[in-house]
Amino acid sequence: MTGEPGVPGRSRGRPGATGAVGAVGTARSVAAKLRRAWRRAEELFDAVFTARWGPSARRAARDQADTLRALVLLETLGVDNPVRYETLELIPYLVADLHEWHRRMGKEEFGDPGVCC
Repeated sequence: MTGEPGVPGRSRGRPGATGAVGAVGTARSVAAKLRRAWRRAEELFDAVFTARWGPSARRAARDQADTLRALVLLETLGVDNPVRYETLELIPYLVADLHEWHRRMGKEEFGDPGVCC
């Protein structure tokens, strides 16, 4: 099975060597094309989704964050909170957001000096 001259379909060297390398290269290029097509489809989907529902999703997320901040603030002020145990441990994480929140709520300054502003 070494390369015999004059026999159709036979090449010199290992039989089928060029066919296997070519098949692997073709499979890789097809996989790369599929990956690129999938990325383009994801980008298109993200663009359509963001254009249509992005503002309302961001608004809903901001409203939920505001509700959580209000619950934590009420807890720090001593107002009874039905989910006291869960929100108490969030206070250190939300202190940094307090400035942005009270500005959005319309108060330029908030709290005692040194607490927020």
